[in-house]
Amino acid sequence: MKKFRKVLDGLTTSSPGGGTIGSPSCGSAAGTPTTAPTPKEIDVQETLVSENFQLCKTVRHGFPYQPTALAFDPVQKILAIGSRSGGVRILGRPGVDCFCQHESGAAVLQLQFLINEGALVTACADDTLHLWNLRQRRPAILHSLKFNRERITFCHLPFQSKWLYVGTERGNTHVVNIESFILSGYVIMWNKAIELSTKTHPGPVVHLSDSPKDEGKLLVGFESGTIVQWDLRAKKADFRIYYDEAIHSVSWHHEGKQFMCSHSDGSLTLWNLRNTSKPIQVTFPHGKIQKDGRKESCKPILKVDYKTSRNSEPFVIFSGGLSYDKAGRRPTLTIMHGKAITVLEMDYPIVEFMTLCETPYNNEVQDPYAVVVLLEKDLIVVDLTQSNFPVFENPYPMDIHESPVTCTAYFADCPPDIIPVLYSIGAKHKKTGYSQKEWPVSGGMWTLGSHTYPEVIITGHADGSIKFWDGSAITLQMLYKLKTSKVFEKPKQNEGRAAELVDDDPFAVQMVSWCPQSRIFCVVGISAHIILYRFSKYDANTQIVSLEVRLQCDPEDVISPSENENNPCFSEPHSGSHSPQPHHQHPASPGSGTPESFKDCTPCLKVKDRAVRVPPGYQAELVIQLPWMDGEPPQQISSLDINSAYGLLAFGNCNGLAVVDYLQKTILLCMSTLDLYGAADPYQRLTRSPRRNRQSTSGLTELSDNQQSVDTERSKSPTSVHYPTSLHNDPRVLPEPVASLRASHCSPVFYLLDNVKGPGRKLSLPTDLKTNLGTVGESQQFSHHVNGHCTSPTSQPCSAGKPRVPMGPEGPRLARRGPGRPPFRKAQSAACMEISLPVSHTEGFASRRAMLQQLHGVTMYSHDEHHTTTSYCWSDRESRENSFSRSRSSSVSSIDRDTKEAITTLQFGESFGRKSDTLPTPCLWVGTSLGVILLIPMSIPTDLEERMEEPVTIGPCGAVLMLKGSVLRFGFLDCMGALVPNPYEVWRDLNAPEDPDRPRKRKLVHYSPSSSQDTCGEGHLAIVCSERQAKVFLMPSQSCLFVHNITESSFVLRADVVSVCNSVCLACFCANGHVMTLSLPSLRPLMDVNYLPLTDMRIARTFCFTNGGQALYLSSPTEIQRITYSQEMYDNLQEMLGELFTPTETPEAQNRGFLKGFFGGNAHTFDREELFGEAAAGKASRSLAQHIPGQGGVEGMKVAASGAVGELARARIALDERGQRLGELEERTALMMTSAESFSKHAHELMLKCKDKKWYQF
Repeated sequence: MKKFRKVLDGLTTSSPGGGTIGSPSCGSAAGTPTTAPTPKEIDVQETLVSENFQLCKTVRHGFPYQPTALAFDPVQKILAIGSRSGGVRILGRPGVDCFCQHESGAAVLQLQFLINEGALVTACADDTLHLWNLRQRRPAILHSLKFNRERITFCHLPFQSKWLYVGTERGNTHVVNIESFILSGYVIMWNKAIELSTKTHPGPVVHLSDSPKDEGKLLVGFESGTIVQWDLRAKKADFRIYYDEAIHSVSWHHEGKQFMCSHSDGSLTLWNLRNTSKPIQVTFPHGKIQKDGRKESCKPILKVDYKTSRNSEPFVIFSGGLSYDKAGRRPTLTIMHGKAITVLEMDYPIVEFMTLCETPYNNEVQDPYAVVVLLEKDLIVVDLTQSNFPVFENPYPMDIHESPVTCTAYFADCPPDIIPVLYSIGAKHKKTGYSQKEWPVSGGMWTLGSHTYPEVIITGHADGSIKFWDGSAITLQMLYKLKTSKVFEKPKQNEGRAAELVDDDPFAVQMVSWCPQSRIFCVVGISAHIILYRFSKYDANTQIVSLEVRLQCDPEDVISPSENENNPCFSEPHSGSHSPQPHHQHPASPGSGTPESFKDCTPCLKVKDRAVRVPPGYQAELVIQLPWMDGEPPQQISSLDINSAYGLLAFGNCNGLAVVDYLQKTILLCMSTLDLYGAADPYQRLTRSPRRNRQSTSGLTELSDNQQSVDTERSKSPTSVHYPTSLHNDPRVLPEPVASLRASHCSPVFYLLDNVKGPGRKLSLPTDLKTNLGTVGESQQFSHHVNGHCTSPTSQPCSAGKPRVPMGPEGPRLARRGPGRPPFRKAQSAACMEISLPVSHTEGFASRRAMLQQLHGVTMYSHDEHHTTTSYCWSDRESRENSFSRSRSSSVSSIDRDTKEAITTLQFGESFGRKSDTLPTPCLWVGTSLGVILLIPMSIPTDLEERMEEPVTIGPCGAVLMLKGSVLRFGFLDCMGALVPNPYEVWRDLNAPEDPDRPRKRKLVHYSPSSSQDTCGEGHLAIVCSERQAKVFLMPSQSCLFVHNITESSFVLRADVVSVCNSVCLACFCANGHVMTLSLPSLRPLMDVNYLPLTDMRIARTFCFTNGGQALYLSSPTEIQRITYSQEMYDNLQEMLGELFTPTETPEAQNRGFLKGFFGGNAHTFDREELFGEAAAGKASRSLAQHIPGQGGVEGMKVAASGAVGELARARIALDERGQRLGELEERTALMMTSAESFSKHAHELMLKCKDKKWYQF
């Protein structure tokens, strides 16, 4: 514990941003010398130390992105899925969900469980085999084997065998000892497997399997159509089959007398071992005979399973094989059962399927009961025990990506009643028609940990839907789904300019704001709209109120360079009130007319103007829209805050700020950022001509064929093509490949989708995202690549300037559009932001603005950069070198430096608007993209009846404070260092029946920021974090107590004031991948971990912190990764994770009988150790494969053995295994004795029968 004492006496001033830890950086709002404040003393005992923090991943939710392989352990009943990025997801019963990652990142080609052994073998695309230990909560690699000269194509591990067969691209088959992971000297060479007379190479090995009849016979399938049964003992081929069509898979009949092959021409062939000269049956399941007598050409059958059943006909299950003529048919899985053929159509292509059987033995009747189908974007399990083949209800959260995720929010320690209420409402809308049987993947063990509390995760999606998830105890379960599109009429084609703006996804969610206590929920959409929802347990008939806010301003906010701009001087805020301009406010209730001057000023979407029946749950109450103005689409909303106690909602964009009273449905404030300053404006600004205003730019658009066409088109359209106008070259090397981090300069994290200016320009997500969450670079139709970086297709600047067109080789071929026709542009979700960033950087971005200037054409101006002037150009050389260069010229006009100041963050709270205030009042804290903080005091009627009738008055701007960089977050502490929560209204159901005994009145909960008056008098601490630094101010004196420059070479993407270990800290996530925590209020660094060195756009836009030391982000378009930075949670993580391996008895093999065992072959006497061991086969060549010891084996055992519970579990497992082996030995001994007695009896009977016979009687 450390005590910090700060004496606020004789504070000196410095430039805003030149301070260091513990030194005051600004003595007043203006940054000019002021008289010293009254001496005060603050005693804050900070309890957090570096030992309280530890960063690690906890759990990953969602569907594995780009899956490649599938495996199932029929005894342990756990499922493994491999992915293209080298990840492995292991799933069991709900709660048992583990993610493993290969360090190489190579794609997983194949998975093989060591059945009931608690181990898994993975074969990767870098030709390496890995053995994973699953007998610990966090699996680790025990051994690795790297093949140097051959490429792995197929692996096969027989049941209860320790020898793994590995087929290669050259056609050879190697044998690997699983226990030691050493290559055996036994090799089946391709030239020995085929006949010497064969002139062509058989191709890669595509199949390996041992014969169910004799384990000493190995069936090897080559891609060309050659099949060889290899006698492992005799080291020769029993038979060879040469077929004309390429082979994709082989499946045995359990008796070992027949096998079935699937081929590239869509055919299935059945072969009998008695006659291998030709197949006994050839079928084209989906190939019909045409009129000319020929069969239709069919697609390949990629896999076939031939499974027998005791009580019915055998099952033949295969994927593919459809006719080429049936274009547009979806991928299918076909189930042939007797004469019945069932074709199951899938929504996505089939990656792999696996039939689940009752027995793990391949020489017994299989009795299949389900089929696991791994699709590109879904996991389906089909019930084979019912004739209609229903699917099982998936208990895992595999539908996060049902519509691409566009934003996330994370709330820990929610009110305990909120999760049951949401679940009860959401359960009414669940789908039906699932199989009634239990989910077949039921392995592992999971118990609810002791360190759990209610957690809610919210995801916003491209189709306008909102999903609430229960994230308690590191699990994820769907609670409730809300569709925001139901508030609006369906957009119709050819319905004016508003319809031209929207395309496929006009309802895409940009950000959300939720108050769990009052259950008020706000959604910001891409079409510049805000929807306010209230929660009710009852359905109701409601008419949605609509407000139109015209947040477009005629004067442009232009910053003019001046000699004293390094030390801008503020004047004291004047006392005059800022009344909104009349034309800024135009509340339009449903059905109300529009003034003559605004006939063409329509919003992007049309709200339903009739009473609608809404079900229980979240019900829309108010819709706020920004309409078109002067032929320009509205600028997207960049910040939002709502306070249920005040009944107010505030939002801003790059034009200005608006405050709405949602109780009275009125607009209280609507003005530009420049007007908010009044006389306290820290910058000198110039106005701009109206014509200049109309020629606002629209980011990266398509290039015209020549400069003349561009100029001609600009004269016809109110929008113009704009290109980067500022190139910075910072001497600091910045290894951060954050290519197109934000779609607009005003977005810290969530503002994913920016609109595009210009009539007719459309906004939506790529149409293929619903079926193919492709990367940005997959199609040039949806992406622009600038200097090797991937940019968001909806980059929208908020500035205006003269377009600069690079006449390079890319120029003429990018644009093919008619005059006056703006280019078609689509917005992109956070989900589809794939890592398409350069791996190596010689130079990086000096700031977020520098990055946006190159990628989006956004001309931003930051307080931390305004001490140098810049000239803007984009030369071919700079395009080739992928770097920024800072101009040394100082003769730059304000036209080249033009920008708008965006509202980047808002926060309601009880504070002191001015230095002279003695009591806290409701205030709105406003942060801008220039690092300026404005305090706007408000007067709200306290009486409940007056609140609904009397207007809320907003005073003139109070304090003006400054930081480096764009402001991201506000937080408030009392003078004892405790977090001051925001005031809120206790939830009340407005649709509930009236109760005369309990009238429904507003119940407000306030937290006074000056509760510790005995220590420091009246006042509180305000924490402000920008993308460069953090400051702590003492209110109302506005003195800066502490300042910390968070980063110089990068910038902060996300910052939150969070509670950890019964204390408070500031958590930050930087663009260079660092996760940091700072103590409060001293801003002392506690943790700095380089967590994500290669940050990409998707992670940056979805990263969010929450209380309890947790955070999450979208690690792939389909998966949510949760992490913790708390040492306490890290210590308890082992208890919270599920057990993958549970001691289970291996099912007994069927008794084959004496005669069948005696005369049916030597299947059980095959000794692989004698055949493949070093004594018999010798050692393999050292250059062929390299053994790599696993790094996690010993560590994993230590983790598994930590504590008494782990030790007892290990002892129990060991005893169970020993007892199991002893039992098996006893059974084998008894079986041998029985066989010996039977043999002796038969021999004695035969001797007695033949005793008295003469030689001629035989």
